[in-house]
Amino acid sequence: MRHDFAWRNQTDLLWGALSSGGAFLVVLDPHGKPNPMTIGWGQIGIVWSRPVFSVLVRQSRYTHECLQAASSFTVSVPAPGTLKDALALCGTKSGRSLDKFHAAGLTAVPAQHVEAPIVGECLAHYECRLLARTQQAIAHFADADIVERFAYKEGSTHGVFFGEILASYTTRSPAD
Repeated sequence: MRHDFAWRNQTDLLWGALSSGGAFLVVLDPHGKPNPMTIGWGQIGIVWSRPVFSVLVRQSRYTHECLQAASSFTVSVPAPGTLKDALALCGTKSGRSLDKFHAAGLTAVPAQHVEAPIVGECLAHYECRLLARTQQAIAHFADADIVERFAYKEGSTHGVFFGEILASYTTRSPAD
């Protein structure tokens, strides 16, 4: 059963996931295969007078390449304390040569408003249409500690992908 919620009403669940294991970012690869990647960073807010979910993906990741060509992405948030093994696999293996949905035992469920699917085992979902892409540049960092701490060098920074939130909903209750 699907329960719609205003995108800003489930941020506590999202923040909890991002700070303790992650959530799943899903994008279609250039061949139309869904590629889930674990994210630990993301932002929700208003940009360009629209509700926007921004995700950061390191330039060296296959998911970065996929997002460069995609029109949409989804973010699926697991219930607290669940899917730890799947999150670990999707955060350490590349979708370039591995079907991570199959390897992690996850189910790709069609989204309702975008091409990228959601993760069926998760509790909350955001469907996003890509609005803009930007690449961080070392010269733009005002805090040198960030460059050092995240081992940034030219060609290894994060891309920032801005997606308009078209839908946000839960597919089950937290107690399930």
